[in-house]
Amino acid sequence: MSFTLHPRLSADTQWIGDLPLCRVLLSKEAIGPWLILVPRYDALREIHHLSVADQQQLMMESCSTAQLLETYFSPDKINIGALGNLVPQLHVHHIARFTTDIAWPGPVWGNTDGSQRGEEERQALVERLKLLFGQIDGFTPA
Repeated sequence: MSFTLHPRLSADTQWIGDLPLCRVLLSKEAIGPWLILVPRYDALREIHHLSVADQQQLMMESCSTAQLLETYFSPDKINIGALGNLVPQLHVHHIARFTTDIAWPGPVWGNTDGSQRGEEERQALVERLKLLFGQIDGFTPA
């Protein structure tokens, strides 16, 4: 697979590792955890542009990510979405939402103050996520 991560995704996230199809990223924003799955293909914009097999793989990886968030973080709701208005590269957001988060009950886009996790807190979360994703077949940590 040829793959280059969009510069904005690269700047706004930290790489957790790779699933068989997708790169797993953690948003630096201090809400969630907010994970982003990016299929590792260049110039891919829409889910329906994937082969049927890759669409199914994306769904399996998305469901595994949502299950991980639900099991280990106990959110009140998980928001999943593929918008791509600012970043055209196909990427799917998985955001653990809590009634106590800054944007609740609205969407996170445009409803947070943009604050980021401190480096120590982010690194601890990254290490925890690497361990948790390590339970999923085919995961390779960054």
